[in-house]
Amino acid sequence: MRLADTTPLTSRRRFLQVGAATGGGLLIGFSLFGCEQKKPADRKTPPSEKAVGAAATAETNRAPGLAPNAFIRIDRDGLVTLIMHKVEMGQGTFTSMPMLLAEELGVDLAKVRLEQAPADNNLYSDPMLGGQVTGGSTSVRGAWKPLREAGAAARSVLVSAAAQTWQVDASTLTAANGAVTHAATGRTLGYGELVDAAAKLPAPKNVKLKDAAAFTLIGKAHKRLDSPDKTNGKALFGIDARLPNMGIATVAASPVAGGKLASADEAKAMAVKGVRQVLKIDGAVAVVADHMWAAKQGLAALAPTWDDGPNKAMASGALVADMMAASKKPGAVAQNKGDAIKSLGQAGRKLDAVYELPYLAHATMEPMNCTVDLRADGCDLWVGTQVPSLAQGATAKLTGLPLEKVKVHNFYLGGGFGRRLEVDYVTQAVSFAKLMKGPVKFIWTREEDIQHDMYRPYYVDRLSARLDAKGMPAAWFHRVTGSSIMARFAPAAMKDGVDPDAVEGARELQYTIPDMRVEYVRHESPVATAFWRGVGPTHNVFVVESFVDELAFAARQDPLAYRRQLSAKSPRLLRVLNLAAEKSGWGQPLKPIAGRRVGRGVSAQFAFGSFMAQVAEVSVGADGEVRVHRVVCALDCGQVVNPDTVVAQMEGGIVFGLTAALWGQVTFDKGRVQQSNFGDYRMMRINEAPKVEVHIVASTDEPGGIGEPGTAAISPAVTNAVFAATGKRIRKLPIDQAALKKA
Repeated sequence: MRLADTTPLTSRRRFLQVGAATGGGLLIGFSLFGCEQKKPADRKTPPSEKAVGAAATAETNRAPGLAPNAFIRIDRDGLVTLIMHKVEMGQGTFTSMPMLLAEELGVDLAKVRLEQAPADNNLYSDPMLGGQVTGGSTSVRGAWKPLREAGAAARSVLVSAAAQTWQVDASTLTAANGAVTHAATGRTLGYGELVDAAAKLPAPKNVKLKDAAAFTLIGKAHKRLDSPDKTNGKALFGIDARLPNMGIATVAASPVAGGKLASADEAKAMAVKGVRQVLKIDGAVAVVADHMWAAKQGLAALAPTWDDGPNKAMASGALVADMMAASKKPGAVAQNKGDAIKSLGQAGRKLDAVYELPYLAHATMEPMNCTVDLRADGCDLWVGTQVPSLAQGATAKLTGLPLEKVKVHNFYLGGGFGRRLEVDYVTQAVSFAKLMKGPVKFIWTREEDIQHDMYRPYYVDRLSARLDAKGMPAAWFHRVTGSSIMARFAPAAMKDGVDPDAVEGARELQYTIPDMRVEYVRHESPVATAFWRGVGPTHNVFVVESFVDELAFAARQDPLAYRRQLSAKSPRLLRVLNLAAEKSGWGQPLKPIAGRRVGRGVSAQFAFGSFMAQVAEVSVGADGEVRVHRVVCALDCGQVVNPDTVVAQMEGGIVFGLTAALWGQVTFDKGRVQQSNFGDYRMMRINEAPKVEVHIVASTDEPGGIGEPGTAAISPAVTNAVFAATGKRIRKLPIDQAALKKA
């Protein structure tokens, strides 16, 4: 996922600035884009030196327009504050990011505090995404150098300040544990004692970063800094926002896309004790009350009915039939190596397959919510969002307020998975807020959340391959058909009709195949689609790895050995395949389970800058029920910052992906989503979760992403294991377990 093209940022002088914070202390201003990274072409000019200098002398209340792209402050007590441009939604950024800073600065992690950055797309843009966005498994990848360089710069000026104080050469000093020491004399000064002097010094022109061998924090397991408050109840999420005299509202939108309100019994709703007001906008209603229970009772009494509009006949069968027809047409070329079309027509065994993947809801634990205080002179939002600047901009446009008059107060996110990259729930709340006075919190029920989600696209994929005399693929053709999220979310990223996200995991395979062609067919429907924890790779890895398994079977070769041959020119992918094989006991017989068929399957992938292989052990009952007992995950994500976070993300991603593979799907009938809650949109329960083993390859390569890869790799490992157990191929998700019944 990328929001814009990039152009080089040429002046390092704009990268680092040093100054004094009001009240004393040291402030380091730095650009997240750095001197060797890139900035969006449509982004405003980086802050001038004057603007950065203003930040250095500004009040520390984060007043708009006074901050460089990011900055750190060190006060006279030695406490370090990092202005955090990313949000925390369970992925561990509020621990890994301060680890990057603390490593180079030379402070204990306990001395680092975080402040959430305000909404400002110009000042806090992610260097990889081109906007103020948390997503795409980019947080550590984008901050890997800038945060470390900022820490190193702060350490450098503190050492220089000590050198001036003692009149010694800076090279004779060391900085560690929040203090500068002169070994020859035993003198030591804490960072807090040096900040005022350091604030008067110029920023270093060059900073030397630590070698990996010298790391004391990076690469070492560290407990999550946000865990204590999340376990004792102190942590606040958007849904926890409370303001004086605040109303609580719950919402009902048209169950059919494009529908409008037909009728509503306002008198009955207002008769419910605690109900304050009924609000109506195009296609939705809300009941505002003193508390949630009254709002829900009021909405039930309101009993809205709907004019379903033009999409009232929409049904899954017709949607899929239209997509199947579209998938037979030529698409935009995403990859063309050699001449796959000609090669497919030559002599040799040819295989064809069609795969389908369903619409999927995000079903975040915290449903969509937004608290709004709209006034004539401004608007405040209390919300959990992955895109604070988009929420700010959409609100400004809707209200007519200047951008700087819209304040976004961001919270912990109770799950994102891409859902909170959208701002539909924010604009809906603001639209309602325009009809009333005073602050109000809008909360979607679980049913509203699932039935009005923006879904992972439905995909139809057509693949063909020709095998050479040794059974290896000589030609490969892959046509992806589905909705384009990027065309709506970031149209600048579309190139020659290709959605780069839709073909990720299909366009740049690590396998050696002489002739290869990948096409993309954009096909839209009334169903709203959005990013879903991996998007392109979540479907392409399933399709590619399922088809590779079919090729291995046709060639009468072991599926893991087959992948090893294909990966001969990709040493990092080969390494994780070998590690997964070793740790899973590949080739050894599985322990029998009475009354159940057992099988082992493998998948491999390169996505989000990380290499991964997974091996799944499954059993299938006589009734077709699939159980996943064990998953072995081998991962090369480059330099690891916090191993505990990596393991947790793999475990969470695997469970997330398993849930989708076994049960996840959103279907439509008469224009309506047929699923409504966890009763019919099933989640994996703790007693159903497999044993997950994560093995990380030691590496000093640049970090890769970890938030999404685990979700993508698990489904083909499971379906390939189902084939090993039953002899039945799975080309459509979720797995039709009834079809696996033993005759």
